[in-house]
Amino acid sequence: MPSTLLVEADALIRATPARQAPWRWRLAVLVAFGALYGAVMGSYSLDGGVRPLQMVYSGLKVPLMLTASFALSLPTFFVVNTLLGLRGDFPRVVAALTTTQAGLTVILASLAPITGFLYISGLDYRKAILLNGLMFAAASFGAQAILRRSYRELIAARPIHRQALRAWLVVYVFVGVQMAWILRPFIGDPYQPTQFFRQEGFSNAYVAVAEMIWSVVAR
Repeated sequence: MPSTLLVEADALIRATPARQAPWRWRLAVLVAFGALYGAVMGSYSLDGGVRPLQMVYSGLKVPLMLTASFALSLPTFFVVNTLLGLRGDFPRVVAALTTTQAGLTVILASLAPITGFLYISGLDYRKAILLNGLMFAAASFGAQAILRRSYRELIAARPIHRQALRAWLVVYVFVGVQMAWILRPFIGDPYQPTQFFRQEGFSNAYVAVAEMIWSVVAR
């Protein structure tokens, strides 16, 4: 099973149309590699100690964030494809998008050693949050190569898929940022009790992130 998972993960990041992993393996890769990065993400500690409960929580929440963001964005994208006359291609579109989602987690997992190393090198909590934001941004950028390869045949057959894909990126990123904020903490403030959700409930992710970046830059 582990060796098969690695083979499927390799196929996903290659994104070869002739070698499309079955959906169950795409889901397995997303959960396994997303949980791996999440566990490392939740291992942050000021004194070098181990935080097993936070690691478990974060390991669960990274795949949950990705699948929930995908599920919320998909109905809108279905309508966009229908309006553009692309409904007949939608099964292949979903296959390309899920391949990219799973490939994103493989890239994230490859960045986990860097995250762990920078943790033990000494970061305050806010910088640890920004570090992980940077890692997700880097993984998302890398996943664009998978997405382009997965979409190549669709765009070649019907160039309007390129415009539809841009719409997907806008919707997915918008939803994903807010979903990550709702599911926080992923790292967990070491000075607070470990918890699955923040007690403050819903708020605006974009305002909070801007304030956090300003607080680090303005020091």
